Amino acid sequence: MKSLFFSTILAFAVFFNTSATANDAPLWNIDNFHSNIAFTINHYFTPIPGTFHDFGGVIRFDPANLAGSEIDVVVQVASVDTNVGNRDNHLRTDDFFDAATYPEMRFRSTDIRATGDNTFVAVGMLTIKDVTREVELPFELTGVTADLRNPDVTRAGLVGNIKLNRLDFGVGVGNFASTAVIGNEVNINLFLQVYN
Repeated sequence: MKSLFFSTILAFAVFFNTSATANDAPLWNIDNFHSNIAFTINHYFTPIPGTFHDFGGVIRFDPANLAGSEIDVVVQVASVDTNVGNRDNHLRTDDFFDAATYPEMRFRSTDIRATGDNTFVAVGMLTIKDVTREVELPFELTGVTADLRNPDVTRAGLVGNIKLNRLDFGVGVGNFASTAVIGNEVNINLFLQVYN
């Protein structure tokens, strides 16, 4: 594992765009065509999957410069997709996300720490609707390489997972705050391919 860690550091040193300031980690773009923000939540004890299609943000990341690294990702709530149109429309209403009033969810890191070889945790503020809470987002750097079609472009993979209580953010009000049918825990998986 250590050899993988040091080879990853070397890959960053070779491929990173050095145009950032001395204090900033390099800027990475999210490849939305090869990224996904997915979730599951129980409905009568059965995990129901969904995804958000529209998201973007700023990712500055270098495992050798975590102090200069940051993650700032915004998700468009109306892009929710559980493969059932009526359910998606309901999720957009004020019974759940109230997308008309609160169109975006946002995570902005305040600190990124290493937890092992190529594993990290981003501590930051998550805002959903009108609630902002500090959360910890564990993630893994799954690899760094030159793009085979364009050697001037570097690609990397970041995979994260976080579990949230939807009621902590007011997602589900009135009858829909009950957990008898819809569970309170949401399991969120982030699969980000980034490039610079």
